[in-house]
Order: sequence, then structure tokens, then C-alpha cells
Amino acid sequence: MFGFLKKKLGEVIGRITERAKEPEKEAPEKKETQAEEHLPAQKPEPAVEAKRQEPKKAATAAPEKKGLFSRIASAVTGTVTTTKISEGRFDDMFHDLEIALLENSVAMEAVDKIKADLKAALVEKPLLRGKIDETIRNALRGSIEGLFASGYDLNEKIKARINEGKPAKIMFVGINGSGKTTTIAKMAKMLQDSKLKVVIAASDTFRAAAIHQLQEHADKLGIKLIKHDYGSDPAAVAFDAIKYAEAHGIDVVLIDTAGRLHSNANLMDEMKKVARVAKPDFRIFVGEAITGNDCIEQARSFNDAIGIDGIILAKADVDERGGAAVSASHVTGKPILYLGTGQGYDDLVPFRAEIIIEQLGLTA
Repeated sequence: MFGFLKKKLGEVIGRITERAKEPEKEAPEKKETQAEEHLPAQKPEPAVEAKRQEPKKAATAAPEKKGLFSRIASAVTGTVTTTKISEGRFDDMFHDLEIALLENSVAMEAVDKIKADLKAALVEKPLLRGKIDETIRNALRGSIEGLFASGYDLNEKIKARINEGKPAKIMFVGINGSGKTTTIAKMAKMLQDSKLKVVIAASDTFRAAAIHQLQEHADKLGIKLIKHDYGSDPAAVAFDAIKYAEAHGIDVVLIDTAGRLHSNANLMDEMKKVARVAKPDFRIFVGEAITGNDCIEQARSFNDAIGIDGIILAKADVDERGGAAVSASHVTGKPILYLGTGQGYDDLVPFRAEIIIEQLGLTA
């Protein structure tokens, strides 16, 4: 997972470390102008000359706390043991890292945040030469950790809703092929493992294959599927599933929706209708981690359209670039809840920022 980005980050951090150790070139001293060089010497005024001839008085200032060498060493940039990076030099060095992040589908908003964080941590700060690599990695790790919105335990929130005497309703959105249907089956299995009763609403009525696929999963898991004929009103299917849950003491309603392009206004309006009718407690966006920038833009658009409450990234186990995982939460301001790590029903793992940090090789 994230092999390409991990390798690229390692290479770039190595180059930045070596360049940071190099002494920064000082600006040439300003030369006196030709006019100043040829000015005639002026005689000092008598009062000034007399003052110069007076004997010097004993110094009464407080003794220096530092020796001369210590004061020079602390004042000069780039001593034997420490160095400093100027803002201009940092911008030059960050260029390589910026390119590496963008090449691996990290969103520009995330890149800008990483740059601001690293600048605050590194620019004009005394850096131990022997620990520059460690300092850069620590700063980068802290910045990436800050990209993820605070998450929550979905299971706990579902149980809190059930304790109020109502079934918890979860609506899943995303484009065709994003792994949404399989993710719903995984979620159903996870809830069953928590001793909760589940019903699924087949509100993707635009594709007969979607209804058939959900039915196969429901049969394997022993779960009731509420479905209508192909082409039926998706909102009506969701409504019937909720009523079924209320009548049969079902804890959770999982609502599938038709995969749609986030740029198709008509289909997005249909999805909004399902949300108005079902009034879901949680609106979860499911995207393919491997699609990188496309996944990020889809998450942004669905969030703008209906206001998502969380993100599930499918196929995270085969994501070599990591851009969606690093960026999606920051772009939407919503937490990543789970990562899909395979095709099995148990291949849905709670998201932790430490997973990303470890995969990028930035662990302490």
C-alpha cells in the first residue's frame, strides 16, 4: 500500500536533508561607491579630538554570561553543529517534495497545508546537522496527521440511535464501480458481528444487475433485502425499507443508491430526493482509493450536494499512490471511517491515521 509515494518521499527527504546541511551562500558585501572612495579626509573638530585624547574609564557594565566564542557561535547561521534554512531556500527545496506529492495524487489543498506546516517547523530554526532527516520526517508526519478530520466510532453512534427507539439509517453514495455494493455487504456483516439486526434497501433501481448483486450478498448473510422492480422510484424503496425495520424491530437500515457521476445534475437531484425521504442518520461516501484525484473530486462534489458524514475508501490495499487517503478528509472536512482491504466480508478495517503514517514510512 502506498509503495510509490513512500519511495518518492524517502528519496526527496534524503535530497532535502543533504541540501539543508550545505552552508547557505552569503550575499556579497556592499562595496563603497566610487564617490565615497575618493572623498577627501576631513579633520575632526577640536572638541571631538579632545574627547578622543581623554583616558578611557574602567568599564562598569555587567559581566558577559557567555564567552566570546559562544556568542559568535549562537549568532552565526550554519555553525559546526547546527544550521538554519532561510525562507527562500526552503521554497527552493520544497519544490521537489511538492512535485512528488502532486505526482501521487495528493490534492493541492493538502500540499499547501504541508508546505505551511513544514515552513513553520523548519524555516529560521536552529537545526542540529546530525538530526535534520529526523526533524524533517517528524514535521512531515505531524503535518500529515493533521490532514485527517477527527473520526468517530460508527458502531457507537448507531447504538446510540437505536437506544432512542429508532432504527439507524445509513445511506451510501458514490459513482458506479466504486465498490459501494460490496462495501454495504461488508458493513452488514460488521453490524451482524455486533449483534445488530440489519435490512438492506436496494434503492439503485437504475441497474437490474445492482439489485441482483445485492440479493446475492443478502442471501449469503441471511439478511432481508427490500427491493422494487427495475426502474422504480428509489426513494420509495428506501421508505419501504425503513417502515419494514420499524415494524420488525430491525436495528439498522442500509440504503444503496444508484452510482452516478458527480457531474450529472439530474442524477444528483434524484439522490437528494432519496435523502429527503429517508432522512438518513449517516450519509457515507464510498470511493475507490486507487482513482486518486478523481476520488477526491467525487468526495468533494457529493459533500457539496448532500453533506456527507464520513468516507469509506475501497481498494485501499492496492493503492500505490495514497493521494486519496491523504487528501479526501482534508478536502471535505469529513473523517475517513473505514478502509476496504480486500473482497471478503471481513475486509473492512476502521481507519486510523497511524495506518497511513506507517505505510508512508514516517513512523517515529
